[in-house]
Amino acid sequence: MNDSSWGAPPYTGYWGPTGQGPAQGAVPPAGPAYDARDAQQTRPMPIVPDVPDHGGDQDDDRGAARLSGPLFRDEAFRDHTSQAHPYGEVPHKQDPEPMPDAPQPAPRPQKKSAGRDLSAAIGVGVGLGVVIVASLFVVKAVFVGVVAVAVVVGLWELTKRLEERKGIRAPLVPLALGGAAMVVAGYVRGAEGAWVAMALTALAVLVWRMTQPPEDYLKDVTAGVFAAFYVPFLATFVAMMLAAGDGPWRVLTFLVLTVVSDTGAYAVGWRFGKRKLAPRISPGKTREGLLGAVAFAMAAGALCMHFLIDGGAWWQGLLLGLAVAASATLGDLGESMIKRDLGIKDMGSLLPGHGGIMDRLDSLLPTAPVVWLLFVLFVGSG
Repeated sequence: MNDSSWGAPPYTGYWGPTGQGPAQGAVPPAGPAYDARDAQQTRPMPIVPDVPDHGGDQDDDRGAARLSGPLFRDEAFRDHTSQAHPYGEVPHKQDPEPMPDAPQPAPRPQKKSAGRDLSAAIGVGVGLGVVIVASLFVVKAVFVGVVAVAVVVGLWELTKRLEERKGIRAPLVPLALGGAAMVVAGYVRGAEGAWVAMALTALAVLVWRMTQPPEDYLKDVTAGVFAAFYVPFLATFVAMMLAAGDGPWRVLTFLVLTVVSDTGAYAVGWRFGKRKLAPRISPGKTREGLLGAVAFAMAAGALCMHFLIDGGAWWQGLLLGLAVAASATLGDLGESMIKRDLGIKDMGSLLPGHGGIMDRLDSLLPTAPVVWLLFVLFVGSG
């Protein structure tokens, strides 16, 4: 570094008058500004009085005094590295402090993420669709078995999370047995059979819990009755749809409309969503996504009712799609409320890219009775 790089004559910053050389008693500068030509003019360095720890021109980071003047403000000391100094050694610091006026790199724009593994989600969804459609149109009883298995797994996930997060021990054995029986009863005996099976399941929950200590009895049986209604009872409406003469097409319409509603909400909300629908319950849902769900479901409903359902009309499909979009959204928000209360993101991890079985049933369960009722009103019970 040459003298001109300091922006001042070689001896600027000395204590004393400036001129052709340093004043008597002046302290020679450290660094390359001082060379052999000045050696003859140097004198012994006077004793420097102690400098107070605080106040004056000091290093604020360490409280140690430092000399003023351009020669003692070398940028080499700005990073606090360990270097020789006429009055001691600057303490070493691992991470150099950035220059105050140094330009900061601009943050990289964040890429919008869907939040899940789409490849796994699509693969699992297609696999489930194949199993459901194959069982639906081959033998109805096989599809009833698929629904019963999904109900039992969903009950296991729900009761497991309740026990883990809230300490609620809803009895799983009577719930699983009663839930499977409820689905079969709905398919065989219709709504009457479903209600009877629901009542017997609730009674079994009350009795089963009596075999344990009475502490938290009311909390446990209340959760058990809620689980029996929420999962297997609502699922029985799918079995009742299947019991009609064109049952497989009704169930297929129900599944297609629910999936299309969720897909429309996801696609439109992810691309255009800005205004939150229910930020305290589900921050990811937007009003634009709800409009997408309604538009997609109504269009699919008109097509399904016209081409798949005997005696159906396109305008009935519009109403059916609107009802499905509303019930599916409410069902999704309802489970989101449960998961927020439990402090979890997913009910399980059985389905890669989707979560658990209950994370796939959240829209289907409350939509099933709505679709069943509208089918009865539009085209009869079959």
